[in-house]
Amino acid sequence: MIDPRRLRILRAVADHRTVTAAAAALYLTPSAVSQQLSALEQETGHTLLIRGGKGVRPTPAGEILLGHTHAVLAQLERAEAELAAYAGGAAGEVTAAAFATGIAEVVAPALGLLAAGHPGIRVRVRDAEGDESLPLVLDGEADLAVAVEYRGAPGADDPRLARVPLYAEPFDAVLRADHPLGTAGAPVALAELADSDWIGPYPGNPCHDVVLLACELAGFQPRLVHSSDDFRAVVALAGAGAGVALVPRSALRGMELTDAVVRPVSGPAATRRVFAAVRRGAEDHPLISPVLDALARAATALPST
Repeated sequence: MIDPRRLRILRAVADHRTVTAAAAALYLTPSAVSQQLSALEQETGHTLLIRGGKGVRPTPAGEILLGHTHAVLAQLERAEAELAAYAGGAAGEVTAAAFATGIAEVVAPALGLLAAGHPGIRVRVRDAEGDESLPLVLDGEADLAVAVEYRGAPGADDPRLARVPLYAEPFDAVLRADHPLGTAGAPVALAELADSDWIGPYPGNPCHDVVLLACELAGFQPRLVHSSDDFRAVVALAGAGAGVALVPRSALRGMELTDAVVRPVSGPAATRRVFAAVRRGAEDHPLISPVLDALARAATALPST
């Protein structure tokens, strides 16, 4: 009989690519993880992982077992959800990991909706920028993530996660107030900014990927001179003439623009797509389902872009 606890360890090692990183995520020692993996290999009679130059990777037998692992763990999540529903009464805590603007746009309004309709559910919010929130869910450190599409992110068909689309928003160009394209008052074509210095988020922040992709589609690689994950800092640098930037529209809402101007982008627009994600099978949990519903309702109330 295969121990499902060892399946969780197998998936963590496959996700993190090293025993040490998986052990840290699971709050175990590396030796304990190695012992559990050895026991799993004895249970199955197969070598499941091999070490290479880029870390640990599954063997063909390991890939087969991982496919079943996703299904088994999702079914266990469903079992927990049904038992919680049977016990009756949606009361407890849900940990939600989200990036800062997502907290302001949908998480905070969702808390108000939950307080009115599900007062027994407490949501603990954890600020998780960049590509942090989905691994937190997969590792069990968060129950729910509000995340952004980015290169390398788990896709909509990932067997480990269930997703709920929330909203999509365009990025606007931010320029110094006296910039020739800023004074025109018309939408800006990104190709016209190809020779400019650029200000953008650090690699790892999903918005970094959005900016790079938008510029690639416009036919150039942006010359990123200044980096900050704080959009207020990005706007201040643009206003000082340090470069140009693309910033999500919601991040600009209510921001002081003393020395900068904002212009929509013409042609293929840079877009940030935001979704909520939970471990597959947990979407019907009586504590998590109302939170997903509240997030979706909060998203529908956002100003039209």
